[in-house]
Amino acid sequence: MRAGFAKTDLTPRVGVELSGFAYYLNRHSIAVRDRIWARAMAIEHGDRRVVVVSNDIIQVDRELTREVRRRVTEATGVPAQDIMLHCTHNHSGPATGHLRGFGAPDPPYMELLPRRIADACIRAVGALQDAMLSHAEVPCEGIGLNRQYDRNAPPLEDVLPESWRPAKPELTDTTCHVLAAHGADRRLIGFASYFSCHPVVCCAETRYIHGDYAGVATNLLEREHPGSVGLFLQGAQGDVNSCVVHKPEQESLLALDVIASRYARSVRHGLAQAAPVEVDGIASALHEVTFTRTSWGVEELRAKLAEQEAITQAPDATDEDQGFRRALMVALGYRELIAAVEAGEPMAPPTEVQGIRIGPISLLGAPFEIFQAIKREVGEQARSPIPLVMGITNDELGYAVDRRIAQVGGYAAEEIPVSLGRLPFANIHDELVEVLLAVEADLY
Repeated sequence: MRAGFAKTDLTPRVGVELSGFAYYLNRHSIAVRDRIWARAMAIEHGDRRVVVVSNDIIQVDRELTREVRRRVTEATGVPAQDIMLHCTHNHSGPATGHLRGFGAPDPPYMELLPRRIADACIRAVGALQDAMLSHAEVPCEGIGLNRQYDRNAPPLEDVLPESWRPAKPELTDTTCHVLAAHGADRRLIGFASYFSCHPVVCCAETRYIHGDYAGVATNLLEREHPGSVGLFLQGAQGDVNSCVVHKPEQESLLALDVIASRYARSVRHGLAQAAPVEVDGIASALHEVTFTRTSWGVEELRAKLAEQEAITQAPDATDEDQGFRRALMVALGYRELIAAVEAGEPMAPPTEVQGIRIGPISLLGAPFEIFQAIKREVGEQARSPIPLVMGITNDELGYAVDRRIAQVGGYAAEEIPVSLGRLPFANIHDELVEVLLAVEADLY
């Protein structure tokens, strides 16, 4: 086996709008607290090579993924289907997605982004060297809580002590996976850590550029191992927030280093405890998929639009009100949907689900903020000894909610897909489990 790692700087200029957090906030950055990166890992076994790149940004779309793959394939010969673009889902980086109301992408930044991401991949392939891969699964607690089941964010004084745990830890990740690659001289050349939790220690009031707890922790670990490059692999974080979320700016910035240190400590233990794994081969699989959407007709869409317009067109409506801005975000989506249905446009665009196997480890990537129940179901049925379900990969389609939340509806199940100009998913839990397992089966 050979492995190569490289990274490129994705930090935008100060002033660009940041991503995430509520509706039409116009969160323009005021300073760089920490640089953000594209970090790439290339693996070679025999005549096969695969590349995974993790980016400290909120998301990429399929068009950007295709452009990065084109550049990498042209420069290295690695086939497009063997290249995976992944995002940490950082809410303190530049807006890069199409979700209305959550930050407008900056055209100069977006023009350069594919080249910057591709450069990390190309240089990782160029850095391939003989390597040994190790793996550990270690405790990682006191970071996340399931926001669908633990509805109230705890006070800061409760969560900062090391003893804090969520009310339902079983609905979060309580371990993290660590992969370590050592060169022939036994020096650590690169690593990857896998964990499921929104990187949202910071809040809607903060305007500093950084990678949130995942990026800050990875930067710290890289400094402890000079010359190494570390990837953060985001798991099923659709219903998991950090324990410090939606706090005032000063509290958020105070907590950022605490939570980042907590995560870095777990990864540090993983690096120390990682045991060699046999890489008997590598493989990749890429499925183009069209997920089933609801069958709302024009009249039903108009009725739902009228509910939102009752808010946006109220006599006392003001754009300073978050409820007004939220209703507008959804109303604009319904208007787009009505126009698309009346024009006969296809309502369920295709996307892709991808898998990469490195010996006993399978990286299973899908373009969603995935809920924990889906990840657990895949893990229970997977063939791989170490199946890692990764969200925010290769495209952006909103949330993959579990069955319970799909029945309830609301923000994740309905508002976000509508705001993307798409109908909600009809059965995303079962369909995503099925396709992830089908992709995994193709890796063997």
